[in-house]
Amino acid sequence: MLIYTALVTLAALFVYLWFAVLVGKARIQYKIAAPAVTGDPAFERLYRVQMNTLEWLPIFLPSLWLFAYFVSDAGAALLGLVWIGGRIAYKQGYEAAAEKRSLGFGIQGLAVAVLALGALIDILARLVMGH
Repeated sequence: MLIYTALVTLAALFVYLWFAVLVGKARIQYKIAAPAVTGDPAFERLYRVQMNTLEWLPIFLPSLWLFAYFVSDAGAALLGLVWIGGRIAYKQGYEAAAEKRSLGFGIQGLAVAVLALGALIDILARLVMGH
């Protein structure tokens, strides 16, 4: 069972949900009615945090689960926590100023790269070895 990866998957989804709730609150605070996504720059940055997280989930989640299955449940969970930390750092940086989002983006991007490449290397090794 990949229980650690399952827990981190749920944590990642809760972080995304938290970002969505913050965007909803910001819509009220800055008086930006749906479907508009422009207006106050503070709202726009928070909206981009939510949308960028959504854009990364289809890259992160399969990489996380493939790494967990082929390499290590605990290792995937740890890297998943790094990804979550990177997303939160991205949010904090982006809220302060758009140019301050890079550190968090780099952290989460590196975590996904390790997950995806780790899974790919293990899968290819298994193919070569006939497993």
